[in-house]
Amino acid sequence: MLTRDLGLALQLILPHRLLSRLVYWAVRWRFKPWKNLLIAWISKVYGIDLQQAASSDLDDYPHFNAFFTRALRADARPLDLTPGALLSPADGRISQLGRIEQGRILQAKGMDYSAAELLGDAAEATAFHDGEFVTIYLSPRDYHRVHMPRSGRVRKTIHVPGRLFSVAPWTTEAVPRLFARNERLSILIETEHGPMAVVLVGAILVSSIETVFAGLHTPPYADHITTREYTPAPNLELAAGAELGRFNMGSTVILLLPKGGAEWVTGLKPDSPVRMGERLG
Repeated sequence: MLTRDLGLALQLILPHRLLSRLVYWAVRWRFKPWKNLLIAWISKVYGIDLQQAASSDLDDYPHFNAFFTRALRADARPLDLTPGALLSPADGRISQLGRIEQGRILQAKGMDYSAAELLGDAAEATAFHDGEFVTIYLSPRDYHRVHMPRSGRVRKTIHVPGRLFSVAPWTTEAVPRLFARNERLSILIETEHGPMAVVLVGAILVSSIETVFAGLHTPPYADHITTREYTPAPNLELAAGAELGRFNMGSTVILLLPKGGAEWVTGLKPDSPVRMGERLG
């Protein structure tokens, strides 16, 4: 308990963005002994299976971040092709899932936050009133690319600046409104099943977020909400399972759906492991 309290206290006073900037450059340093040392360390500590990677040759990764965001073999994540399936957008573990009750989303026991503050737009949040949500935590061992849960068209992104607390399970149980306080990118998507939001939440040391259609969103960091509207275009129509974006390091993905937007797979619950492409509902 003392260690956890100390960790929380440090997060409250540490210069989040400065630390994240330093890590941003450190994991892109192309000095071969340095990047190979980092790759070997994280592979050992977290038991990363390199056989699933598109390349298991460390020389193919110019720096540590290239390894961390590595592509997988084409057959490593087969997509569930059940008609109407809602696919997991990422590897990780379920943090929470269920109903968005009166516009509020469960973070942990006794703590919630509003969909409006998460998205950074109260008007957009109305589409998800009494809808469904699932929160997926990505650990350092996980595959760090985020994919489309359903086919659809990217309509808008909302970048919301904020803090960069850790999103590890112990922190989500201790920091109120954590996901509505951390820096994040909300991606609003139109599908044949209605609107869908995929929210990429940044975290301490791992706040760099990019998408396949607009490149790097953070850094640089901002001090105000930035909204981008996208008109229909071929590169914004993405199929289920197509890559949507990635975390340069790891974090959390929150998926929002409208009322009736999902009927969860039986047995899916907090702490359930999931893999990109498997059916969530």
